[in-house]
Amino acid sequence: MRVFRAAVPALLTAVLIVCCAANVSARQGQPEEQPDRTLDAAARAQVIDAAIKRLNESYVFPEVAKKMEATVRETQRKGEYDSITSARQFAERLTNDFQAVSRDKHLRVRYSHQPIPERGPQQPREPSAEERAERQRELGWINHGFDRVERLPGNVGYIELRGFFDPELGAETVAAAMNFVSGTDALIIDLRRNGGGSPDMVALICSYLFGPEPVHLNDLYWREGDRTDEFWTRKEVAGRRYLGKDVYVLTSSRTFSGAEEFSYNLKNLKRATLVGETTGGGAHPGRMARLAEHFGMFVPTGRAISPVTKTNWEGTGVEPDVRVTADKALKTAHLFALRKQFERVTDGGLKGEMRRLIETLQTELGEPGAGK
Repeated sequence: MRVFRAAVPALLTAVLIVCCAANVSARQGQPEEQPDRTLDAAARAQVIDAAIKRLNESYVFPEVAKKMEATVRETQRKGEYDSITSARQFAERLTNDFQAVSRDKHLRVRYSHQPIPERGPQQPREPSAEERAERQRELGWINHGFDRVERLPGNVGYIELRGFFDPELGAETVAAAMNFVSGTDALIIDLRRNGGGSPDMVALICSYLFGPEPVHLNDLYWREGDRTDEFWTRKEVAGRRYLGKDVYVLTSSRTFSGAEEFSYNLKNLKRATLVGETTGGGAHPGRMARLAEHFGMFVPTGRAISPVTKTNWEGTGVEPDVRVTADKALKTAHLFALRKQFERVTDGGLKGEMRRLIETLQTELGEPGAGK
């Protein structure tokens, strides 16, 4: 659920993207494995000390940070880390130990074979023209997360969205996608391989599914500064809104972070039907912190708060309205959409065509009585 900053160095950006979702390798293919490094006792102690310091300074729940510190210090005292000489295994072990206490799926220690540069405190600044151009090229290469936009048989719109990225740079792509599906009778938004991203992009896309009157979607509370940021739909959008028609959101166990917020928002506001699996369960945004030359840690510094439920999906995930395996979610949602349309169709020829489409989907899904 993090906004990607143009000024972040390439190495930290790569680590940040990995931390953005537990399923990133599944979405983009397995990355090339980094060479390992050998650790000594001093290096392990440095990483532990730095991690605990960062958690106590910034982790969203201070009392949980103290519990994580106590657990890891006790493990360290017992000598359970002494036999770990692999940098990769040490990062995995610390991640597991921190998560065992916090149950926080965003909190991860990461090993980097390449040195992570030191960065002193920096004031927020606007990215340069060169940085913006480079970011635009990067996002253009992945089409701002829009992997597929099409019209399915029976006049059902379909958008496969792989991530939520910069809303300013991606606004035209969002408008083009929504314009393309605006004439359909129902819309399916596929988040089964979406690991999250910018909450501002989540709000922008949600804006197309509601009228111009702003709707309160979500809040993000930040420990640092003790502040809360509110996220609302926009009064104006560049493309055509998708109103008065059914929306289905496809989810899987790999749907994570900002993609979960999108699903949670629409479910709580009763604007969409969720079809698929319970999502991954990550509702704590934050930032990457350097621990040592070859170690970083994503520290959750905030938490989502729904204006409807007054809580979030951390550790539990977002429950679908219609529970099916991820591989059956698209056909199931398509079938739901066609059945609802079938009830409203009066033209005999069109009704016959829709009946054939419904029977085909029923057969493919193995529904009892299909094809009879």
